Amino acid sequence: MDIPSLPLFGPADGPDGPPVCSAKGCRQPAQWVLVWNNPKLHTPDRRKTWLACEEHRESLGQFLGVRGFLKETVPLDGFEG
Repeated sequence: MDIPSLPLFGPADGPDGPPVCSAKGCRQPAQWVLVWNNPKLHTPDRRKTWLACEEHRESLGQFLGVRGFLKETVPLDGFEG
């Protein structure tokens, strides 16, 4: 399985820029929030997030899911994190 190298969550144009996909090299608008937790590093209640465009939603989810990190995937609109 070819698993992509992924940067951390972040907007393209600094903290005030529009939210973009977290997949490496992708600058498409984010549509999904992948909520995850690494139990080796984080307490059970801690939640981290990656953003995904429609194209990368599945591959980012698989990357986290294979490791047992993915908790949920929710639409960006209305996400309260």
